[in-house]
This record gives sequence, structure tokens and C-alpha cells, in this order.
Amino acid sequence: MYKKPLLILALLLIAVSAQAQSTPAKKELVARILKLQQPAIEAMARNLAEQPAGELLDRAGAALPARVPPEKREAVAKEIQAEARKFVDEAVPVVRDRAIKLAPSTIGALLEEKFTEDELKQVIAIIESPTYNKFQQMGGEMQKVLLEKVIADTRATIEPKVRALELSIAKQLGVAQASGTSTPPPSAARPPARPASK
Repeated sequence: MYKKPLLILALLLIAVSAQAQSTPAKKELVARILKLQQPAIEAMARNLAEQPAGELLDRAGAALPARVPPEKREAVAKEIQAEARKFVDEAVPVVRDRAIKLAPSTIGALLEEKFTEDELKQVIAIIESPTYNKFQQMGGEMQKVLLEKVIADTRATIEPKVRALELSIAKQLGVAQASGTSTPPPSAARPPARPASK
């Protein structure tokens, strides 16, 4: 009575085990994929290493006007940028080398576990395909034309919302108007209050 379900379960376990088993051929295919993907791994590592410096530069740029006298701002900004560049120059190789070293035990392990040899061969064929490479190279151009169209089609709806948000934040911060807008602050739109007559 229970023999058939147990047999099916046993066959399923054997099939899953067979797919998950690593072979020298599978390891070689995974290594090839990792080699093909190395530029993407390096780019990810660069972005990761640059992120803290970018965030610190943003915060420093916002704090500069309030903390540094006008005559020293340019020099201080250059010093901060030089320190950030030094950090990036030192951090990128460390993070990149570590990412490349960890890729086989992370990405590689997932590929070996989740893909069959045939599927790995198909992945390699896709990555090496001239058509796919052409498609990848057009990524920036495709994104640009879409972005331009989205901006053009949503500008009339979004810009007033951005201005309203900007004015709300400026009001909460107690400033007349956030920088970079063409909309006058509410106080500039009405005449100044007249002193009460005596």
C-alpha cells in the first residue's frame, strides 16, 4: 500500500541528489562562468567600496557651508575630496580581491547546487553570445532613451510634488527656501507686513 509513494519519494531524492552532485566537469563550467563574470564582480566590489566615501562626501558637502568660513570652503572641499579619493584607492583593491576570492565559494557554490551541467553550458552560451553582448552594450543607451521619455511624460506631474516637498522640508528646517529651486518661497510671494500704525 505504501510502496508506491515511497518509491516515488526515493526516485525524487535520487534525482535531486544527482542534480546537486558536483563533478569535475561541473566545477570547470562554474569556474568558466565566474571568469566570464569577473568584470561584473569587480564592478560590484568597486561600487561597494566607493559607497561609504560617496555618502561621507554628500554629508560633508551639506555641512561645509555651516561649518567652514566662505574663504576656506574651496580648500577644505579639495582636501576632503583628496581624502575620499585616497580611501577609494586603498579600499577598492581590498574589496575587489576579496570578492574575487569569495566568488567560487558563494556564487560558484550556488551555481553548482542549482544548475545541471547542461544548464551551465547554456548559461555560458548565453554569456558568450555576440547577440547577448550587443544587447548588454546597449543597456546604457536603452536606459537613457527610456529615462528621457519617462522624465518628459511625468515632469508636469512630478515637478509640483517635488517643489511642495522641498518647501515643506524647508519650512520644517526653518529656512526660507531650499536651494536649487525656481519657485519663490511663500514669503516672497506676498508683500511684507506693514508695521502697525500708532
